[in-house]
Amino acid sequence: MSGSERNTCVHTKCDIEARRRRIRELNDGLRRYARAGIICITAGVQALGEAGVEAVLTAVRDFDDFTADNDPYNEHDLGALTVDGDRMLWKIDYYDRDRRYGSPDPADPGVTTRVLTIMLASEY
Repeated sequence: MSGSERNTCVHTKCDIEARRRRIRELNDGLRRYARAGIICITAGVQALGEAGVEAVLTAVRDFDDFTADNDPYNEHDLGALTVDGDRMLWKIDYYDRDRRYGSPDPADPGVTTRVLTIMLASEY
């Protein structure tokens, strides 16, 4: 979507769903394929060792338990799961390209840097 389209867009239900679909596609691209963003793991996840980190990354990549309760906007930006007995949380945040402020438009990868953070639930 170009800047002019964004500025003239009428926010109908269809437009909102199209934006959510685009955000979901971009979020899934980062989470599943490490595409177009940054993936961060916390010290607690790192402490699980190489095999543990690999298991966690695989579980987050394969996560598909999105419901209306845990994904009310259908953007695939948050999840909770258990890996080898450890409860994990992951979250995708949207920053401007310099990562100083929030993104002006999470549906536009040209102005957004996605950051996926994966942590132990106990670190939250």
